[in-house]
Amino acid sequence: MAQQALSRKKRGSKRRRKAVARVAALHAKVRRQRLDGAHKAALTLVAAYDVIVHEDLRIANMTRSASGTIEQPGRNVAAKSGLNRGILDAGWGVFLTVIAHKAESAGRELIAVNPANTSRTCARCGHCAKENRSGQAEFWCVACGHAAHADVNAAVNILRAGLALRDAAEAA
Repeated sequence: MAQQALSRKKRGSKRRRKAVARVAALHAKVRRQRLDGAHKAALTLVAAYDVIVHEDLRIANMTRSASGTIEQPGRNVAAKSGLNRGILDAGWGVFLTVIAHKAESAGRELIAVNPANTSRTCARCGHCAKENRSGQAEFWCVACGHAAHADVNAAVNILRAGLALRDAAEAA
């Protein structure tokens, strides 16, 4: 609403300056709320777990614009812009920065795992195939028949990969 009101104000006017200040204040409030949520969630995780494993996501790459040119835009450009907005609104980068600082200060271990194929690999037999993901939430292994929620299956794979990285680092 505030941005909509701002867009209707005449450039250079006193009322526009007031509207700009109002929009800036609202954005600052959202930023503080996001940071507060990140601090609370990170504190909960750091207090509960000695080892925290996460996917090493490239957020900047994930939020790039849809491929294509102005003359011939890529497919689903509007859907991609909505996805980008959702990714950036979630504040993953801020959360990972906050949890890294909290884990270091508390003496906890934070491990970043390569996200490649974590959601396509079966947590039971290790078979990796695109066909294992029939939908957004369903995981069904075509090799062994293991069925699970896709996020749970991926979380098991991420944890195993993180513990393997930790064991390899300790052995070296």
